[in-house]
Amino acid sequence: MSKSVKDLMKEKSSRQKSLQFTEKAMPLFFLACAIISILTTLGIVFTLAKETVTFFSAVPILEFLTGKEWYPFFKNDPSFGILPLLSGTFLIAGVAMLVAVPIGLSSAIYLSEYATERTRKIVKPILEVLAGVPTVVYGLFALTFVTPLLQTFIPNLPIFNALSPGIVVGIMIIPQITSLSEEAMGAVPNAMREGALALGATRLEVALKVILPGSLSGIISSVVLGISRAVGETMIVSTAAGSTPKFTLDVTESIQTMTSYIVQVSMGDATYGSTIYYSIYAVGMTLFLFTLLMNLLANYMSRRFREEY
Repeated sequence: MSKSVKDLMKEKSSRQKSLQFTEKAMPLFFLACAIISILTTLGIVFTLAKETVTFFSAVPILEFLTGKEWYPFFKNDPSFGILPLLSGTFLIAGVAMLVAVPIGLSSAIYLSEYATERTRKIVKPILEVLAGVPTVVYGLFALTFVTPLLQTFIPNLPIFNALSPGIVVGIMIIPQITSLSEEAMGAVPNAMREGALALGATRLEVALKVILPGSLSGIISSVVLGISRAVGETMIVSTAAGSTPKFTLDVTESIQTMTSYIVQVSMGDATYGSTIYYSIYAVGMTLFLFTLLMNLLANYMSRRFREEY
């Protein structure tokens, strides 16, 4: 009997030692993962910065930032003005947000304030499936379905244009805006809803005048993150928007975005070490800075409009 007690004591001691080792080792593992993430980010920034500096040793930075022509493949007189790529990128993002914000917020309001628990369990997984569709599939959908459909209303619409991929990018962003906004609305205390209803407000008035202001910080963050997603989208615009860099705001024209230019050059259209090759790093750095600014803006606006309950 005493032997069995000793065995139990040994087992308990062994488990305690194992638990102590785990408690000491896991924080170090988590720290290592965090350090790897930070070093990876620093490595990306360093690579972009290094190659971008090489590009600007051949192309004046003022010409790059203010030029309205982007013709890097011209042998005699190449132009490296990034404004056409910027206008194409923001044109796509603008169309996308015109589609995604109204539909996404309306869906979030419905799920948060009107939908039953059963309906919510059906609709949310469908939105998650929509978010998981590969972007190349969205691109083919824009090229082979949305563009021909738009051509029935706009007969002169070319096969490659900014309108069709912009709409499809907006459809792709809807689940993100809906999910984040619905979570922000769900965080508003029920006491706010019940108090407004007790004062005679309708459910629509509660949603628009109580819930929306109360969740404004989360909604703004979801919209800004949606813009970042639209700015960085690659496959949809590469497939359906064309590869014609134009400084224009006409959504019916073929355009080129920063990401689609990077794809074009990465496919082997430029010689390693050439100015065209280094230009993709300059464009990538520009894209990185815009995305970083959008994320910082999202954090700032989230803090600025957060309401205390």
